[in-house]
Parts: sequence; structure tokens; C-alpha cells
Amino acid sequence: MKVLVAPLDWGLGHATRCVPVIREFLRAGAEVELAVVKANANFFREVFPDLRQRLAPSYNIVYPKHGYNMALWLLKNSMHLNAVMRYEHHFAEEMVERHGYDVLFSDNRFAFYSKKAYSIYMTHQRRIAFPRAFAAFERIGVMWHANIMRKFDEVWVPDMEIFPGYAGSLSHSGATPGDKPMRYVGVLSRFSEMGGDGNAPNLERDVDLMSVSEFMAHSASVEWNVASEPSENRALGMRSTVMFPAYKVVAVVSGVEPARTQFELQLREALLKIPGRHMMILGKPSAEQKTWTEGNIEFHTHLATNDFAEAVKRADFVVSRGGYSTVMDMAELGAKCIFVPTPGQFEQIVLAHDLSKAGYAVEIPADELSAETLANAFEKSVKMPKVEEQNLLHDAVYDVVRKIKERSI
Repeated sequence: MKVLVAPLDWGLGHATRCVPVIREFLRAGAEVELAVVKANANFFREVFPDLRQRLAPSYNIVYPKHGYNMALWLLKNSMHLNAVMRYEHHFAEEMVERHGYDVLFSDNRFAFYSKKAYSIYMTHQRRIAFPRAFAAFERIGVMWHANIMRKFDEVWVPDMEIFPGYAGSLSHSGATPGDKPMRYVGVLSRFSEMGGDGNAPNLERDVDLMSVSEFMAHSASVEWNVASEPSENRALGMRSTVMFPAYKVVAVVSGVEPARTQFELQLREALLKIPGRHMMILGKPSAEQKTWTEGNIEFHTHLATNDFAEAVKRADFVVSRGGYSTVMDMAELGAKCIFVPTPGQFEQIVLAHDLSKAGYAVEIPADELSAETLANAFEKSVKMPKVEEQNLLHDAVYDVVRKIKERSI
């Protein structure tokens, strides 16, 4: 069985939560390949250095500078999004035709499906939350998302089935795929199996890159290798573990521009004023891995998975955006979290508010982030609830394997 996994490129979270999915397909004996964009290709090469990568169309999302402009931004960019979705669907069909994939797995890529392959769509946002001022449009969003879901063979929800799970109303209400199967596959974190390397043995290491213009022009023969670093060296980035000192704060910068850089600058200014040793992980997996110190802050362009987990476990508090993949990762690591939602991403605002209300985390609005608000947050006693043992993902993958075998008989 041959599987192509494609995460959405709106931040790195979609890539990180695909890690356990990829591992489970590999355990089931599948040949797994990855449809990547340049922004997440390095991350996947570190975690799965032996898996072949194919360059997929990028959504190239740049969020508005101010969150209150989000509704206007969506209207302005709707034609661009629709164009990328058309390209994406052509890409998916082309990949199945050329390479014979049995399964296409889409993490929130809206048009990554094919009538010639079993297509799975994963999302935690059955309900796409809208700000109160635009609540009247939420039903339209639910209907639109339901129409997207119906184009796939089944839908996976990365959360626990019993409400509220970790995503609350976002994952437990809203769109359904009609008569198509929908199942909860549990909490998905790249840190769930720190002992495993997640690599498939004896797979080819070539990287097949095909741009949008090339696949639209049906130039299917263009292939070249962008991974010049030897596989064994890349694998070290995943497996090495540095013994970090204790930190007052580990700050994790992530997301799309310009909000990502704004968050980085806010954190720099605040942490320099707070006594103690701090770490900032800049979330740039496509950049060269570098480490340096400014004042009481230790900077890393990015960290390998094991090193990231070690740093988080040695922190008094973790400050980060409130994306759902981050929530699942922090729950897996048992972190004490301060979430600063990305302006304009109302999903993060809803998540942070709900988690704060439950006593699991502290919420600080982006325009209120400062040394003073962080100091106040340190006084609160919070911790993410422990992730329960689960076989939901294992069962989901093996059901897909069974269906593909039945089709081939």
C-alpha cells in the first residue's frame, strides 16, 4: 500500500501532528511519501530522513497585520485561495496517476483528494469559529467546510470523542461529512513516542520536487534532489539530546507572517526585563540551525524534536501561540502554558479562552503581552491535563489498510 501525506502549510503545526500518523502507517507496512512545501521540508527531513518528499502547491498565506481586518482579508484573498485549491486538486490527481498512490492523506488541505485513491481529510475544526461581530457568517463557514469534507472518503478528528476533549466546541460541533465516515483519532503529538526514530527502513532518499506551474503544464518528468545533507547527519538532528539547564521561560515562536515576527519582538522585549534564564525557539526549520545568547535569553533558530521536548520539560513556563497542535504537544509533555493567540486567528482565541477557563493554561491577548502580564501569569497554578493512553489512531489506520486490501481483491 502506498500513501502520500500532505499537511497544510499555515504554520508548522499541521506538519508536526502528522508525525504520529506517518509512524502508524509505516508500522502497518505502508510505503509512505510526503507532499511538502519548502517551509516544512526541513522539519520532515529531520524526523523522517528516509522518506521521499514531493513539493506540493503552497497556500502562501500572509495574515493581516491587525486581527480585526481578518474578514476583509478573507474576501480579498478568496480568489487566491480558490486558485490554490484548484492547483492542489490537479496536483493530487497527477500524483495518483503518476505514482500509483492507494491513499491520499490531507491534514486540512481542502482539495487534496482524488477519485482514484482513498482520500482521508483530517481537521480539528469541524466548527470554524468566527468573532462575535461576524457570528452570522459562522453557519456559512460550517456549510462550506461540510462541502469540503464530503469530497473525501472519510474524515479524521484529532481529539478525544468525549466532550470537551482538548479542542472543545471546535472539534465536537459543526460540519459533518454527510454519509461519509467520521472518526476521532485521539491526541496527535510528535512527542508521543520519544523512544522511536519514526524512520522507515530501506526507503529511497530522493526528493521529487514539482512546482505548481510544472504540474499544471504536465511537466511530470522534472525531478531533482534538494537534500544535500547526508541522511545519517540529518537523522542526528532528530535523535541528539542536549542536557539543557533549567529555564524560567521557554518561548516558542511560530505561525505565519507578519504575526510571527511581531510575536518574536514582543517576547524579546518582555523576557529581557524578567529575571532568570530564558530560551526562545524561533520556529524556523527551513533556516540553518543556530544558537546564540543575548542578555539572559538563549536563542535557537529551531530545535530537534528530542531537544525541544527536553527544553520544555526543564521550563517553569512555556509561552507560545495557542494553535491546536501546540496544545496537543504541550499536553503530551505536561507543560505549564501561557498561550498568546495569534491576532485574527479566532480559533486560537477560543482555544486559549476555554483552556484558561478550565484552569489548564493562562491566556494573554497578543496586544497585552508584556513583562508585567507575564509576571502576573507566573503566579497562577495551571497545567495541561495528562493525555490518556489510546489506540484510536492505530485502529483508524488499520481499518484503512483493511479497506485497501479488500479493494484489491
